[in-house]
Amino acid sequence: MDNRPIGFFDSGLGGLTSIPHLFNALPNERVIYFGDTARTPYGSKAVSTIRQYSTQIADFLVSQDVKMLVIACNTISATCLDELRSKISDIPIVGIINPTADRIASECDQDNRIGIIGTKVTVSSGVYRDRIKKLNPILKVFDKATPAFVPLIEEGIIENEIMDLTIHHYMDNFISQNHIDTLVLGCTHYPIIRKNIERIYPSLNIINPSYEIIGSIAQILKDKDNLAGEDNNRENVFYASDLSENFSNMIYKILETEKSNLILKFKNLDL
Repeated sequence: MDNRPIGFFDSGLGGLTSIPHLFNALPNERVIYFGDTARTPYGSKAVSTIRQYSTQIADFLVSQDVKMLVIACNTISATCLDELRSKISDIPIVGIINPTADRIASECDQDNRIGIIGTKVTVSSGVYRDRIKKLNPILKVFDKATPAFVPLIEEGIIENEIMDLTIHHYMDNFISQNHIDTLVLGCTHYPIIRKNIERIYPSLNIINPSYEIIGSIAQILKDKDNLAGEDNNRENVFYASDLSENFSNMIYKILETEKSNLILKFKNLDL
């Protein structure tokens, strides 16, 4: 038994979309979350900058005595996972990409046409495509950078015409020209607009990495005998580098909880 919290981090609020799935699967676990809202989005930044920021956040979470680090961000997972694992070897570090790629490779076949949407950095890295094709070379995989989604979501521009028009702008031709039937939300912000996408393209089979990562987390904790006990009274703490009203509101919305159940803190990690 290990009642220490799990450390989650993301470039902003997108990684929050994994937390409800964690609590549903492992209700005794507690988290310390860090969203780098002051420096988001990461998806259009230089890889060297992303690595610098990610190392700062990881070091901070380790200092909070977490038992595991979860990179709840596709951009960071695509660029920094191996480097972070080499620097921090005493606790497990889980990236968000491989669990999803592994599921697609095992469940899809040559008749499927798989689309990946994500940030510029994630898509240009080719990590989803390469991982899927390595495991199942017959699969047809297409990807598309959709960089405007993250800043719109961070600003709370979600359930309105602006977001729908942006979805149409990026995805209409991508889906129709490539005959996409399976869509991977290759950024943890994107589940927040999943309902928009489902309404516009109701026939798509949507894969959510924010959910897929939970199986890997649970398996590692079980293998290492690090699951929390039922008497775990630790509180869930959510840090942000810019503790805006929108960030706070999105936490309560995504986690569907009352304000009294969470602790929100500001933390500036700038060098």
